[in-house]
Amino acid sequence: MEKKITQIFRKEKGQIVVHGEVNLTDAEGNKIPHGERFTLCGCTKSKKLPFCDGSHKL
Repeated sequence: MEKKITQIFRKEKGQIVVHGEVNLTDAEGNKIPHGERFTLCGCTKSKKLPFCDGSHKL
């Protein structure tokens, strides 16, 4: 069976796109639910941290 490679890349505005299987947790180790593809905030302006909500555009 071929293993899928998780892709992670940073967009020009700082967002971090994750596509694939990952274990995302908070600082205390609690799991944070997410889909197969999601965008993490790189500017800390998001009101939905750790996910990007587009606040960097404002």
